[in-house]
Amino acid sequence: MNPLQKSLQLNALFSSTSGILMVFLNQQIATLFGINNNTPFWVIGLSLLYFAMTIWFEIKKQRTPAVVWIIIQDFIWVIGSILLIIFKPFGITETGNIIIGIIAFFVLCMGINQILGLRKTYKSIPHV
Repeated sequence: MNPLQKSLQLNALFSSTSGILMVFLNQQIATLFGINNNTPFWVIGLSLLYFAMTIWFEIKKQRTPAVVWIIIQDFIWVIGSILLIIFKPFGITETGNIIIGIIAFFVLCMGINQILGLRKTYKSIPHV
């Protein structure tokens, strides 16, 4: 397994696990975050499961445009998380914000590792 496949596999495992937890524990997570409506958590959970399925598919294919799109989505997640933490639009608890920050950091690391894996796998890709 090459570095790109390993990076994608880690992302797929993390996204799958997160998605399953959010779908099945949406009420408990909403309570932890201090939010009355649990709908966003199961919707995000289902979206993460779909995202994970697309990553699992690309582990074998390793099509550069698809992998770049996965990386872009990871960075969008990180930016969205930072905005949630800074602007606090939903009154999320401090514990919720810490969890969001930890997950965002982990997603950022996965995105960076995927970029590095893509470079190692395809030497012709220019350095960013």
